[in-house]
Amino acid sequence: MNGWLWLGLAGLFEIGMATALKLSQTQGSYRLAFLVLAVLSFECLARAIRTIPLGLAYAIWTGIGAVGAMLLGSVLFGETLTPLRLGLLAGLLAALVGLKLSSSSAPAGPAPQESRG
Repeated sequence: MNGWLWLGLAGLFEIGMATALKLSQTQGSYRLAFLVLAVLSFECLARAIRTIPLGLAYAIWTGIGAVGAMLLGSVLFGETLTPLRLGLLAGLLAALVGLKLSSSSAPAGPAPQESRG
């Protein structure tokens, strides 16, 4: 599977993980869901960084989680989305899209080794 698809899945699991964490504060039964979603999110992120540079993948992964958690927090928990917050979320989304568009297609790999002579 494409690294970007793995990263998208990782971000979705990250949103679920944050939501399960919130729900586990009042309903302990969500702790297992939190743990499962955390493992899935990290596994997908690990697969994504095989082909996407670490810093880029991590920034986008956390951005997806942040935007998704804020939107779900508003829908599910009645958290306030002010015009300022919506504008800042739009800016964050624009930055994430910009990071994706500015990424090179070269696969990520280990740092080059220095020759010891």
